[in-house]
Amino acid sequence: MNNEELQRWVERISLQYFGRPFLHKASFNARLKATGGRYFTKSHDIEISPHQLEAFGVEETEKIIKHELCHYHLHLLNRGYRHRDHDFKQLLAHVGGSRYCKSLPERSERSGNPYRYVLHCLSCKHQYFRKRKMDVQKYRCGKCNGKLMLVPLDKEPR
Repeated sequence: MNNEELQRWVERISLQYFGRPFLHKASFNARLKATGGRYFTKSHDIEISPHQLEAFGVEETEKIIKHELCHYHLHLLNRGYRHRDHDFKQLLAHVGGSRYCKSLPERSERSGNPYRYVLHCLSCKHQYFRKRKMDVQKYRCGKCNGKLMLVPLDKEPR
């Protein structure tokens, strides 16, 4: 599906479920990974994640579009368009949009263990788990002031 097809799809959903036209731009944004879509309050444009469409199909993507259209229409009507507002929650339930999008499969696999490195104290054998690589020459163990050794998590220390 390309941006033109998405534009027509959003316009059709807007008329069918909201009874109002969508007069701005809808497009895909492949950089959206943690969220299904987003609405811009200044330009009134909507971006949708193509990864959600690939992973979960048309039904889930339509729910995301409904969610973003709730922001769009409520904002243009000067009503509560934020997630916490009663107007938003009520309209979202009425049109059948999703409150949250599903996590992408590759994101949920990585979220099991967010750490990539382990710092091993050479004296007391204490372990510090780290997400980022760091220079062990600048730091010492917080328990015994011993030297540290940095090891990637896929390898074990010698």
